[in-house]
Amino acid sequence: MRRSDFDITDRIRTTDAIDVCDAVVRLFRDLFPKGNSRTLERAFEDLSKYYHGKHPDYHPCDTEYHDIQHVLDVTLAMARMLDGFHRHPEARAPLTPELFTVGIVTALFHDFGYLRKRNDRKHRYGAEYTLIHVSRGSKFLLDYMPRVGLKKYARDASVIIHFTGYERDPSTIRMDDPVMRRVGEILGTADIIAQMADRCYLEKCHDRLYPEFVLGGLARRKQPDGKIIVVYKSGMDLLSKTPAFYVNAMKRLNDKLHQAYDYAAIHFGGKNLYLEEMKKNEVHIITAAKSADLGHLRRRAPNTLAKGVKGYPESLVIH
Repeated sequence: MRRSDFDITDRIRTTDAIDVCDAVVRLFRDLFPKGNSRTLERAFEDLSKYYHGKHPDYHPCDTEYHDIQHVLDVTLAMARMLDGFHRHPEARAPLTPELFTVGIVTALFHDFGYLRKRNDRKHRYGAEYTLIHVSRGSKFLLDYMPRVGLKKYARDASVIIHFTGYERDPSTIRMDDPVMRRVGEILGTADIIAQMADRCYLEKCHDRLYPEFVLGGLARRKQPDGKIIVVYKSGMDLLSKTPAFYVNAMKRLNDKLHQAYDYAAIHFGGKNLYLEEMKKNEVHIITAAKSADLGHLRRRAPNTLAKGVKGYPESLVIH
């Protein structure tokens, strides 16, 4: 049985930055035997420092849904699809080592906008940045990329991160380089398929995503006339609406991100393990939503927060 802290193949521990780094670097070296993987390795090291609170400027990650496991899972999916893209038999413009690295670094920091600065006196939780976390991450990448020797790609990284956000239609994101644009579409795809193929996706939606929506202002919305609209009244209510999200997610993957998930099948030699796991979760979630029975949510998601970091208040986890 697949373990909750491992990837879809049950071989790579997605709560461990070293494990995922090793897997990504192996793919990089297979594609580019003469390429230098040091930037990749440093980015993983930096990510771990930031998320575990070992950087002087930032608090450790306190978002239990958008945690380091999610980031590492997305990065691993990104690497696999970049591998498939590069190996595609009809690829007219294969990747360079630099473009592969840019894609991975951007994936690693695509949710960096949830991290709070230590001098932040306004916000108590990173989830309060939900509506602007992508733009915060974009700004961070503009500063970070030059520090790891990728100054030439700083603007590109700050743009392709927006393929992970729902606040912008991908068709409105302007990219001059078609290959870099495809890297952005792969990034947006990785963000969707990695989380929706997570073994504990349902449990995380109920216990972790709902509180983030409350703190981030997505559970309730204020209309122009001042009226408050309740979008999600509880974790179970969010679950009941998740089957519809599957439909919309597939539409985004197909129509807006142009089926970039097909590159995963090339990587795996024919089978798309991400879509298979997503389908299993879809069937499971329909059953759970119809019965409104928490007994279906038996899996225990790993706790990845740094020691001493508290998650959401119990009052936000409303069944």
